[in-house]
Amino acid sequence: MKKKLAFLFASVFLLTACSAGPNGGGGASAGGGDSDAGNKQEGDTIKVGLNLELSGAVAGYGTQEEEGAELAVEKINEDGGILGKKVELVKKDNKSDNNEAATTTANLTTNDGIVAMIGPATSGAVKAAIPNVTKAQVPMITPSGTDDSITVSNDQVQDYVFRSCFQDSFQGVILAKYASDNLDADKAAIFGDNSSDYATGLTKAFTDEYDGEVVAKENFTKGDKDFQAALTKLKKTDFDVLYVPGYYEEAGLIIKQAREMGIDQPIIGADGFGDEKMIQLAGKENVSDVFYTGHFSTLAPANDTVEPFIDDFNEKYDKEPSTFNALSYDAMLMIKEAIENEDSADSADIAKGLAELKDFVGVTGTISIDKDHNPEKPLVVVGFTDGKESSAEKIEP
Repeated sequence: MKKKLAFLFASVFLLTACSAGPNGGGGASAGGGDSDAGNKQEGDTIKVGLNLELSGAVAGYGTQEEEGAELAVEKINEDGGILGKKVELVKKDNKSDNNEAATTTANLTTNDGIVAMIGPATSGAVKAAIPNVTKAQVPMITPSGTDDSITVSNDQVQDYVFRSCFQDSFQGVILAKYASDNLDADKAAIFGDNSSDYATGLTKAFTDEYDGEVVAKENFTKGDKDFQAALTKLKKTDFDVLYVPGYYEEAGLIIKQAREMGIDQPIIGADGFGDEKMIQLAGKENVSDVFYTGHFSTLAPANDTVEPFIDDFNEKYDKEPSTFNALSYDAMLMIKEAIENEDSADSADIAKGLAELKDFVGVTGTISIDKDHNPEKPLVVVGFTDGKESSAEKIEP
């Protein structure tokens, strides 16, 4: 008999919170010992770069991460800064373009003298940035780049690359188990984006773990708008759950068109669903029995830091914080803790501090960085009814 995971339900007054998605080789070993390594902290400020998708196709992710980082820096500076020095954010827009992300990284690390970088948001842009942070020996934390190969490539750990989010393989495994154990789904159909590393990684992880049978597979490409033909094929198939690995732009339209065609089976996806625009594109009336893996939910607070974070975010932005807000907020506070632990804001020391980070209490959970530079922390499966977050289930790794 299948074991059921219990839902955590919250009161109705809480509003919905949204969640997210070229290799570089490892460089010199991270962490101190080389007085010429990386960028040195100079003057009365600690410069941290933001390399985010603030315009273009996936600006929804980058703008949320900008908000989270800005709030974190505001709180840090109000409390006296880090090691007595104020934090300065140096913000640049990579325009949702991988080549631009690489150029932006070079400018931040070489011309602006940052000692750490937050972003990019998407896996492809992160991969494009890796060679330049490695060359400069400046650590970066991606809040939402979930592709497994970001932190480990060709069996080699990327010394200057970290993340505050979990990786695709973990999401795919959890979604496969969730489909079987919680949704009683013996047959799954997969409708995935075949144009992104993010989606193909999620598809593989789900397929490898799923106990049931994958009875149908269809593909789309980023930027597609009309999914009627593929959905018509899927509708003729006997399946219990529809798995849609992809980003919110296409996922919203797929949900809308699927529901309007009478496909009423549960729809599941990963953190790429996590933007309010997904609900806007789908239409609230169509977003029921929709579930995705997230890093944060106001319905399932990870610890006592969450409520003050929600209050501060509401006061600053007059809205509920999303997963992407929370992930970048944590990324900035991880940098702060690494600096304090090493008693140094030089970039090589920050990298060492991040690699050794243990039991950091963040709003997305208590985080310890593992040997592959990935965070060990809980995952949340968020459920929607009529376009509103109605359930959130915290699952420990």
